[in-house]
Amino acid sequence: MSAVLRPLGTATGLVVAYYLLPLDKRFEGSTAVGLVLGLAVVAALFTWQIRSILRSTRPRLRAVEALATTVPLFLLLFAATYYLMEQAEPGSFTEPLSRTDALYFALTVFSTVGFGDITPHEEQARIVTMVQMLGDVLLVGLAAHVVVGAVQSALARGSADGPPTATGGPPDSGDAGRR
Repeated sequence: MSAVLRPLGTATGLVVAYYLLPLDKRFEGSTAVGLVLGLAVVAALFTWQIRSILRSTRPRLRAVEALATTVPLFLLLFAATYYLMEQAEPGSFTEPLSRTDALYFALTVFSTVGFGDITPHEEQARIVTMVQMLGDVLLVGLAAHVVVGAVQSALARGSADGPPTATGGPPDSGDAGRR
């Protein structure tokens, strides 16, 4: 049960934090730097998560937890950026963006379903949208490949330690101390 609740709780906590953060700052150079630093934090978090998967006796569970943290954080970072852009420069998008609209737009870009009601109107908004598109391709393609490879590597290591259990790890092992 905790295998489902922990990732769900993490993703929910990140969304709640997005709605509670005081996003009243104007989008300017420092906000762009914040976006770059935020992306660096996502990359560092992802690297830490991969190492955690490799060390885990339950690599599949750790992979789900890693994705439940990394993907929402990545998307919420862009949603916050879009929201701040629209607040600083009304008209950056085809319609004013609330926090929910900004999150909707970030998810639309991520899921590649195409644009409909909200599109980037100003050049700066288009540039940030293109950066997200490139990040989406990396996150979906490269990150998925790395996560699957880490799980397979950890499972192979676990089978070398003894017969795997139903969780994919060696018998009588827990990784609670490794989280």
